[in-house]
Amino acid sequence: MLPKILPDMLGIETLQALYRDGSLTPLQVVDEVLDRIAASRDGAVWISRVADETLRAAARALMAQGGPGESQPLWGVPFAVKDNIDCVGLDTTAACPAYAYRPERDAPVVARLRAAGALLVGKTNLDQFATGLNGTRSPYGAPRCVFDSRYISGGSSSGSAVAVASGLVAFALGTDTAGSGRVPAAFNNLIGVKPTRGLLSASGVVPACRSLDCVSVLAITAGDADRVRRLAQGFDADDPYSRQGQQRSLPKTRFRFGVLGPAQREFFGDTRAAQLYQQAAERLAALGGEPVAFDFSPFSEAAALLYSGPWVAERLEPLRGFIQNHAAVMDPSVRAIIGGARGIDATQVFSGLYRLQALRHRADAEWARLDLLLLPTAPTIYTVERMLADPLALNSRLGYYTNFVNLLDCCAVAVPAGFGDDGLPFGVSLIAPAFTDDALSNLAAALHHAGAAGLGADRNAAIPPPAAPLARPAPADEAVTGVAGGGNAGPGYGIVRLG
Repeated sequence: MLPKILPDMLGIETLQALYRDGSLTPLQVVDEVLDRIAASRDGAVWISRVADETLRAAARALMAQGGPGESQPLWGVPFAVKDNIDCVGLDTTAACPAYAYRPERDAPVVARLRAAGALLVGKTNLDQFATGLNGTRSPYGAPRCVFDSRYISGGSSSGSAVAVASGLVAFALGTDTAGSGRVPAAFNNLIGVKPTRGLLSASGVVPACRSLDCVSVLAITAGDADRVRRLAQGFDADDPYSRQGQQRSLPKTRFRFGVLGPAQREFFGDTRAAQLYQQAAERLAALGGEPVAFDFSPFSEAAALLYSGPWVAERLEPLRGFIQNHAAVMDPSVRAIIGGARGIDATQVFSGLYRLQALRHRADAEWARLDLLLLPTAPTIYTVERMLADPLALNSRLGYYTNFVNLLDCCAVAVPAGFGDDGLPFGVSLIAPAFTDDALSNLAAALHHAGAAGLGADRNAAIPPPAAPLARPAPADEAVTGVAGGGNAGPGYGIVRLG
């Protein structure tokens, strides 16, 4: 084991600095990572790993090519990949052994990261077929929250989140259709980036809802996550949902952020989460934002469509043959959700599409007054025991604030937002229309830095400031009180002011 050179949390910037000054080599980092994995108390993080000697050989090959440089900006950085994303040399299982296959090539996002010098450590556990937000729906076990093993890790990118938050890798890829990258980020004190749909190729990804699926990034800082996202993104002609677009800016000061009014704040009785959400809103206002109470109903009604509308049938489409022959080996909750789509007919599909279009119009009316939203990432957290006792209802609650994001074509960044007296983390999400990824990342970095919640499992770690500091406005009399003072969207919505 190395002398205490490496911090407990593996940040990309830290590793690159140690490589540049000669304090560390990729081979030493690989040895340390393997030691940490061997010592880990959570045996449910990984589904498969690169063989130790193969990983060491990859590190030696990097060192033989030279040192870190512009051509390989992730030189020697260890990372993990959710096991519904193809990686050469390792099976893709989607947490269902009967489904496993050995891919012939890396998914494009993985190929881009390996070309940038990153070292693949292994493939991580997930809710089977990426259907779940809790992390317990896997035959490979249930990864646990890094702060209390009685609690769920969140899902479906459960293993990816725990691997990063435990300091086993510097970043991990997940996927995010309904919140699967953001919820586990919140439950493990991480940044979770859900990019604009199509910005990162979904080729080589086992589909959940093909028209909505996104590859996501989990990391300890917004800067690290944004760097990985930029390196992984790129148009893919083989992915019919891949797209390109011009990044749009957000105001650098007096940005208008939507906050939930009192009647629309739902935490399912979790007063700790309610208080931490309020504090996060106050911090964002102090960074120059103008809090605006808005109508959340079109967003929440869109969210409800994801599991009660035609998009459940979209989950069934790629698995029809598999379920017909292997239903008995599937996780019972996953089987019930996906199998339940057999009763959806074509008229219901069109009804759902019409309903979503109407909700988009209503949401657009809210966006006309807003630059971004500040929402809880998840309204509460549950123990594994409670989740297993009521798996469908409690899982549904976890997606209350996340399910609409892809349906309404937004990007999002989950940001740590502190801890309750019980020692459990809470997170918020910054959400904005598509192609505001760059600007949203910098704002997320500022909010993260202002919260002082630490990095991953290390609550005392210093959080780096944003790469581009926000311009602070002159003090104003606005404050986040949850009381709205008018506005052009009707009674009860508008700028939130003191008293």
